Amino acid sequence: MQLDRRTFALLAVLTLAGVAQAQQTPLQFGVGLFQPDKEKNDATYQPLADYLARQLQRPVQLRTVDSWEGLAKSLANGETDMALMGPWGYVLANNEAGAEVVSTILYGGKPEYYAIIVTHPNSGIHTLADLKGKTFAFGDKGSTSGYLIPSHRFMTLGIHPDRYFSKVLYTKHQAIETQVTQGVLDAGADYNRNAMIEQGLIKAEQSKIIWQSAPLPNDAFVVSKALATDKAFVARLQTALAGVGAALASQPKLLPAHYTGFVTRDNTFYKPIRDAGLATGNLRAK
Repeated sequence: MQLDRRTFALLAVLTLAGVAQAQQTPLQFGVGLFQPDKEKNDATYQPLADYLARQLQRPVQLRTVDSWEGLAKSLANGETDMALMGPWGYVLANNEAGAEVVSTILYGGKPEYYAIIVTHPNSGIHTLADLKGKTFAFGDKGSTSGYLIPSHRFMTLGIHPDRYFSKVLYTKHQAIETQVTQGVLDAGADYNRNAMIEQGLIKAEQSKIIWQSAPLPNDAFVVSKALATDKAFVARLQTALAGVGAALASQPKLLPAHYTGFVTRDNTFYKPIRDAGLATGNLRAK
């Protein structure tokens, strides 16, 4: 019996040590490239990473991933534990890797945003029909507003980009806006010019919106399939994210300008994105 007690005590100590070690292992927090460059992106989202570390009482390591597809893959292969990512990137990660949304970011108090197509005011382009024979840029193929939603719109209009446009590019949102304002590119897909205008990177009078989508579910805060099974952790994370809105009053740099917090949402909220992915053939039905 004495040996049994010692064995039990040893197992208990090892179990507690394992739990303590797991609690101290840094959570890998992946963020898409929302800002013009990686340095700006890291600086913008580090305050949120620090806030989550305090609230969760566990180290959080920020990592910027420069493509939505790359971020989805990193959730699948274990490089990322939780992520702030675009809606289409989330749907891909959910479909391919079982990642789960826990909250949706708020912009101006709303959990939604819009895809847009922009051109230069002097381009002579006023409608999507005017784009025929022009140069056009999509974002990367993991982008909601830069690729999926405009692709779906073109599909419903019977427009085949490779035949309709004189040239099709795939690049970053920031590059699209910059090239449109410079007149290098006729038109491109984007989601929000405000940040670049406010940072002085482009001028509002050099960019014109010719199409805007219906409201889309906003960026998703996501956990990996493995982390999603820890319901207690997910509940703590949702509570921490729900508190961001109030915390902004004393910590205004927790989120970029115009973003006002998070609201708890689940997978059903992203059905419009999933439907568009299935309709365009970019998502495999399961």
